[in-house]
Amino acid sequence: MPVTAPSLATAQQPGIASHAGGKDALAQRVILLLDRLSRLTRELQFAGGLNPAQWEALRFIAQANKYSRSPTALAEYLGATKGTVSQTLIALENKGLITRCKKTCDRRQVDLCLTDAGQAMLARDPMQTLEQASLEIADELGAEMVKGLTRLLHDLQARHQVVEFGVCQECSLFCVNSGNGSLDGADGACGSTGEAIDAVEKSKICINYKTVS
Repeated sequence: MPVTAPSLATAQQPGIASHAGGKDALAQRVILLLDRLSRLTRELQFAGGLNPAQWEALRFIAQANKYSRSPTALAEYLGATKGTVSQTLIALENKGLITRCKKTCDRRQVDLCLTDAGQAMLARDPMQTLEQASLEIADELGAEMVKGLTRLLHDLQARHQVVEFGVCQECSLFCVNSGNGSLDGADGACGSTGEAIDAVEKSKICINYKTVS
């Protein structure tokens, strides 16, 4: 049965969850707020001569680790078809914002990279407006929001069998350097590939990410 979102006026009333069905009313309010935020942030991203999909691609390329900077991984992350992603990448290439390079370890694979112009464009990312608003939230409330939204995201990904993605060092496959010298000074290693992971790579998002149970 589809969930009917309450009116905006109702959602703004203090204590509405306790007077209108407890958890059900709270869940409906979450749906409404997430929907409003997604619509607002989408509108913000028609900026700088780019559309939302192009901005999302730029952010992904900047944040993805060495296993994930590929057209296929980008399509998985955006939940888009390979054809749609291909058109997005072509547009970004034509604007001089990204390049495609053959990986040295496997010449058949493509590594997506930001150009200097791409880095400069991201410095003007319209989503910085949302980032500034988030910084004004109290520390304890912000931490709880991140925890709750992360749980919601992982639950939806599991229900719909969507590739998780996540930060490398928070992955169940990430192995911390024990200091025995086997990793040549790296911060850790990938439990999936066995390759060393440095400080920069461990803070990036990965297509091989697995949630810590």
